[in-house]
Amino acid sequence: MRSVKWGIIGLGNIAINFAQGLGECQSGELYAVASTESAKAVEFGSRFNVSPKKCFASYNELFYDSEVDAVYIATPHPFHAQLAIRAMRSGKHVLVEKPAGIIPGEVITMTDVARQENRFFMEGLMYRCHPQISRVIEIIKSGEIGDVIHIDASFGFASDFDRNSRLDNPNLAGGAIFDVGVYPISFARLIAGVAQGKDHANPIKISGSGVTNALGVDETSYATLVFDNKVTAICSTSIRRKMENTATITGTKGKIYLENPWVPGRNEGPSDSIIEIFTSGTFRQEKQHSPLMLFAYEAENASKSILAGKTQPEYPAPNFLDSIGNSITIGHWRSQVVRDFNIKSQNELTRLVGALPDNTPIIPKMKIVGMQGEITNLIIGCDNKDTLDEAAIVWDAWWEAGGNAFDTGFVYGAGLHEQVLGNWMSSRGVSKEARVIVKGAHTPYCVPDAIPVQLKISLERLGLDYAPIYLMHRDNEDVPICEFVDVLNELRESGLIGAFGGSNWSINRFQSACDYANSNGLIPPSILNNNLSLAVMEKPVWPGCVSSNSPAALKFLRSTGTTHISWSSQARGYFLNPGQGTEVSQETRPDVCFNSDDNLERKTRAKKLALDRDVETHNIATAWVLNQSFPSIALIGPRTVDEIYSTLNSTKVILTKEECAWLNLEQ
Repeated sequence: MRSVKWGIIGLGNIAINFAQGLGECQSGELYAVASTESAKAVEFGSRFNVSPKKCFASYNELFYDSEVDAVYIATPHPFHAQLAIRAMRSGKHVLVEKPAGIIPGEVITMTDVARQENRFFMEGLMYRCHPQISRVIEIIKSGEIGDVIHIDASFGFASDFDRNSRLDNPNLAGGAIFDVGVYPISFARLIAGVAQGKDHANPIKISGSGVTNALGVDETSYATLVFDNKVTAICSTSIRRKMENTATITGTKGKIYLENPWVPGRNEGPSDSIIEIFTSGTFRQEKQHSPLMLFAYEAENASKSILAGKTQPEYPAPNFLDSIGNSITIGHWRSQVVRDFNIKSQNELTRLVGALPDNTPIIPKMKIVGMQGEITNLIIGCDNKDTLDEAAIVWDAWWEAGGNAFDTGFVYGAGLHEQVLGNWMSSRGVSKEARVIVKGAHTPYCVPDAIPVQLKISLERLGLDYAPIYLMHRDNEDVPICEFVDVLNELRESGLIGAFGGSNWSINRFQSACDYANSNGLIPPSILNNNLSLAVMEKPVWPGCVSSNSPAALKFLRSTGTTHISWSSQARGYFLNPGQGTEVSQETRPDVCFNSDDNLERKTRAKKLALDRDVETHNIATAWVLNQSFPSIALIGPRTVDEIYSTLNSTKVILTKEECAWLNLEQ
């Protein structure tokens, strides 16, 4: 059997353990090491009989070595994501130490890159590969302790405060939760999943408490988790207090106790363990003899999976979704303990270079009447990012792909989402180049006097001098159209807005606004921002929403050449395959708002054309919006970098007038 040739970067204590594990592994071997300090690489390599030629003084040298199959990343936490992405883009498989990333967006991006590159990716929770965990799962499934009702797990050690240590350094994502809290969290999620007949489960409620040091790093923390099958868990962690470091699983008929769930045989084998089972007044011990040291099981799992052509490890090691769930859960826990939850300040945001593949299409640009410069024909919605660090991952990739257009609203996140976008633009120095759609006057504040007041607040949040595009978020037909047109012209005359128009306006009302402006020497609205997708909106996504996919609306747009910016241009995922894309709210799901026989036929036709064009069905649906005979721009809502990438193929699809009509059942 061929052996996987491993390279190691980040040559600290945990890397020593993994190298020891590789020495006992049948399917993998240590082939190369890399450090930013040449002497350190040589010293580490000589300890484990690595050729001096394969002791590299830079990570890139290891990534570029064609003989290296896989990379084990054991650097401090904040560098995991960027290095993992670089490694996978270089053709390497990756095992990255826990936590895989410091925010969920990093873990999502890493797993997406693994899928794109067909590379193995695994989060290094070595205890999950030990035979002890597999046996615990077997006992639970046997029903011996009945139904699982509670999990109690702790992992903590006592260390002295040291502001020079990575454990106490906020810039290195120090603290107990990231360092060892991920162990009890991942264990609780694993066992709660087994109780539900799944490989893992995500809590529906997380309550966290704890204490922080003078630098704001969490020292000791406790979390209570509730799962949807009424299973509860208490997870404890510390870098200042020695805890029991045990795990107990309580069922309706008994319990399982693990004296050493996390690190049996960490430094050398054997990694023997004892499982204690209490049921109906009886007690027994299962002594497991595990001849290898702990990390050998992790190295073997990863190496065998790679040799088998798999991109994810063998259960119960964490798969992609499990690692994402770990990150979400520890993020919620940490946010309740560490109040300044953003890992880095605005000026220290890291760019995930390589988050998009090299073959990513560049988004085309176009002009809009009344707006300076050009705007991409795809606009990204900014109503789903609450924190700057999560937003930066997606928006950096968007900008890298040529996307310069962003859609915001005064009411989004009660103003938070405008602030996050403003902070990102400032941190990247792109405030003047970005084409931001600013929306205000949403019901119940859809009155002329509210428009300038809300605009002033929006511009302050966004850090902008003016709005390149301003749209009224709703219409209020109780207000004479002249009053809205007058105030919008005043704002344009004062230099506070560029192009303007209305969102969720009827065609008659929009035409009336144009007629009034033209009759009185004013500038008419040039943009209509309604729903427009290949799937016709059968039930309004939200009250007051208007669709432009009707014969009358399409005729108006085609005859007037009005620019249309289409929200929900992808029909909230109606054209996606099952399991594809981000889930939306229950009441606005595509099968609720877009389900009809006609839309099903539209989807069938889009699928047929997608096969002919070698793209995905949703690419055809988006291309239908972009290829209208009037100026048509699609507003999209990707929540991950991969969702951006999967959408951009739409820009390469050219549809004829006849194909657009055929897709929309017009012929």
